[in-house]
Amino acid sequence: MNLFRDRITQKSAEEVEKIRVSAILVSKTLALMGEMLRPGITGLELDIAAEKFIRSHGASPAFKGYRGFRHSLCISINDQVVHGIPNDKPILPGDIVSVDCGVEKQGYFGDSAYTFIIGEVPPEYAQLVKVTYESLYKGIAFAKANNRIGDISFAVQEHTERKYNYGVVKDLVGHGIGKNLHEPPDVPNYGKRGNGLRLKENWVIAIEPMINLGTREVVTARDNWTIQTRDGKPSAHFEHTVRIGTDGAEILSDNTFIEDAIKNNAEIAKISINI
Repeated sequence: MNLFRDRITQKSAEEVEKIRVSAILVSKTLALMGEMLRPGITGLELDIAAEKFIRSHGASPAFKGYRGFRHSLCISINDQVVHGIPNDKPILPGDIVSVDCGVEKQGYFGDSAYTFIIGEVPPEYAQLVKVTYESLYKGIAFAKANNRIGDISFAVQEHTERKYNYGVVKDLVGHGIGKNLHEPPDVPNYGKRGNGLRLKENWVIAIEPMINLGTREVVTARDNWTIQTRDGKPSAHFEHTVRIGTDGAEILSDNTFIEDAIKNNAEIAKISINI
């Protein structure tokens, strides 16, 4: 008996809709961040605004209090991969800013992340962000009932590591989501086609490529939260909450809110991807 598999729950239609409500609120919160981001603003300012926005919609920030984390957002800048702690340092022109957000409403969770480019960056940095974003959708294309988790993983790794020689972080993975922020199964960003658990209809998972310009190796900062690249090169991170369907994935979060928001923000570079 595969006990790990037995813990994975197929969500009812009602549960999926509750997850969607939370996921959409995450997307709208990230859109607010896209409106606010500019040189000089601090992570703490963004974090305070995000919490106020989430609570104004009758929901709770999922990260705040999670295993002792004290903030509503993870804000990871440049060589910080994930779990960056919002602080009072001004964001600067040329920064790559990953914002990860989770929301709980009516007992169900949504989780999503988006990487913003502030002003102009070297072309190789912009390409990293673009390719990481593309790899999210490459993985989602295989999030279909009767495929395997390894099919998702391979698609992300194929697009990032094998095509561009980027470092695919192996210490951190995507995950299931529902009544808990993190549920089984794990969803790695590396793997082999045809390997891993067979996907079932109405599983809900968070797919989240974490891709480094240089080595895949990461270290944990002294704050015991922030994960950074070992070589100090930048990293990018995108995430969607998706439902496994028989004909393909249904994306429950919605980045159109974010992309509409940043159209009017001249301080943020626009990302054009090919999917």
